[in-house]
Amino acid sequence: MSTQFISDESAPDTARQYEHPSVWLGPDMAARKDWVVQLDDDDIAQLEAALAMVKAKGIGIPGMTSADFPLHGASARKMQAVLLELEHGRGFALVRGLPVMRYTKRDASLIYWGLGTHFGHCVAQNAQGEVLGHVRNLGVDWASDQRARGYQTRDFLPYHVDSSDVVGLLCLRRARSAGISRLVSSTALHNAIAASRPDLWKLLCEPFYVDRRSEEGPGRKPYYVTPCFNYLHGRLYVFFNFLIESAQRFPEVPRLTDAQREALALMVTLANDPAFYLEMDLEPGDMQFLCNYEILHSRTAYEDWPEPDRKRHLMRLWLRTPGFGQLPAAYADRASDIETWQRTPMQPIFDNSEIVSDLAD
Repeated sequence: MSTQFISDESAPDTARQYEHPSVWLGPDMAARKDWVVQLDDDDIAQLEAALAMVKAKGIGIPGMTSADFPLHGASARKMQAVLLELEHGRGFALVRGLPVMRYTKRDASLIYWGLGTHFGHCVAQNAQGEVLGHVRNLGVDWASDQRARGYQTRDFLPYHVDSSDVVGLLCLRRARSAGISRLVSSTALHNAIAASRPDLWKLLCEPFYVDRRSEEGPGRKPYYVTPCFNYLHGRLYVFFNFLIESAQRFPEVPRLTDAQREALALMVTLANDPAFYLEMDLEPGDMQFLCNYEILHSRTAYEDWPEPDRKRHLMRLWLRTPGFGQLPAAYADRASDIETWQRTPMQPIFDNSEIVSDLAD
């Protein structure tokens, strides 16, 4: 699945409101549940039949495609409706009801991957070529260790986007307490800033430097450059990441101005306002999917179980979906990283000790 990166000369030169189904407020979404897609007995039967087929044929990750993992009838239409919401609607969905405790981690991952292939192409998530990620506390300090990432800790995870069209999470185990997922409409944040501070809106349409966290390929700089607000053919694509601040560690990166810091701080303040965000307490078997161009995601700090097999554990997918065959040119540099990582995809790992040792490598 190839993507074209296009410069759009028609981007607005003055702040204006963006009208799109992805513009929503958290309390409004909390009052309705149409974003929850419940799997029924027929859906589960189809998923388990497809699982049996791929296991019998010896098809695994990353080679499995949607053709290898067929869905039919109402189940196929249900997943197509989810994809439509991700690409053209509210920008997120929660698929609920997978009896994950019934399966081994390996079988759960095959079902999760197989379902994900009906949304798009699963891509590598880091320089190790990891295509099936693990969100799990590894006891690292991501502030000081450049190999570590926020999802490998139990700390509060600031609002951000990932480097793919869609990111998915499958919950295997919950934390002992907290670890609540929070989503916010980044297009709603855009509108709030455009209305109240058009001067800061203009700054957010200009380039920012973002830390690659030591994952740059040969000949590439340790940072990439992108605006927070990007436009293509009248559509808004929002980028936001706390690694903008991290990029200040490089002496050649221009220092953030006071006005730029104020603009970034306003994004953070609005995103953390209960008037904007939606909380989602993921249960085992829940699969959360969201569009990175319209949704920022965060997670509260949590307390974990002491036993290794009970610790909070989610599996993650990054997906390229067919509706985003064209993207603003600013996304091209980061996409080149994923292309490089994708050349040597890593076989998935499931043993807890292997997950920890993979970080040490």
